[in-house]
Amino acid sequence: MARSHHRKKHKEHLRNYQNSQGNLTSKAKKTKVTGIFAILGAALGFAIFFFASGNTTWLAFGTIIGGLVGFLVGRAFDRQYEKK
Repeated sequence: MARSHHRKKHKEHLRNYQNSQGNLTSKAKKTKVTGIFAILGAALGFAIFFFASGNTTWLAFGTIIGGLVGFLVGRAFDRQYEKK
């Protein structure tokens, strides 16, 4: 029985097809950690202000500040490791 995958023309055709589809073995897209840090910062800010005061105004303030700090830290990490 013929084995087409051993034939020269088939191999050339296969290489051309793979090149036309793009390199499928390229590096995976780097994920950003900004969102993760923002969520963790918001949760940490909520927890700190929950145990510190328990007042809903301060809870909202702590959550917003924690999320903002987490976002800025995550963005700094992304910028630092993006250059490498």
